[in-house]
Amino acid sequence: MKIIRAGISFLKKTFAMIIGCIFYKPKYLKGRFFSKRSYSPGWRWLMETVFMQKIIGINRKVPFPVSFRATVCNWQNIEFDPDNINIFQKAGCYYQASGDSKIIIGKNCYIACNVAIITANHDFNDLSKHSEGKDVKIGENSWIGFGSVILPGVELGEHTVVGANSVVTKSFPEGNCVIAGNPAKVIKQIPPYKSE
Repeated sequence: MKIIRAGISFLKKTFAMIIGCIFYKPKYLKGRFFSKRSYSPGWRWLMETVFMQKIIGINRKVPFPVSFRATVCNWQNIEFDPDNINIFQKAGCYYQASGDSKIIIGKNCYIACNVAIITANHDFNDLSKHSEGKDVKIGENSWIGFGSVILPGVELGEHTVVGANSVVTKSFPEGNCVIAGNPAKVIKQIPPYKSE
């Protein structure tokens, strides 16, 4: 029975790898979620998303697996480590990298469902246009809680935890803190992140 399960896992992974080579850029199909030996979470996400993304057309141009329940605008301006591919599998997330502005997400970050990361707002004088974009930077080992909004120009330092439903309107570059509220403010200092 164990051999049969291993064989099925191998076949699923092999099929996912073939589909991945057809529809996605190989540099995004590496890292901790894409095992070479088993049908790991990365391969499952790829198979769960490929139909809606590449055939139906939701986030079609994005060259990495993205949940059809998330929105990625201007993917070219989003920088992240392939080890963080999990952040694009969460329902309701909105990544808006307008114009030349960038979203830069550090390594080992976690982003919960319904999070919005926005680099440009509407122009107050002409709501049909966007104002000039500003980069958003999220430091390594950070966690953005459910329903939070990160606004243009925000920089979060390493190991910043954003409480659920927070609206982050200003930067917290020092990191090692928990921020929460609307507008978000520091509610707790935390020690530097220790990797295992």
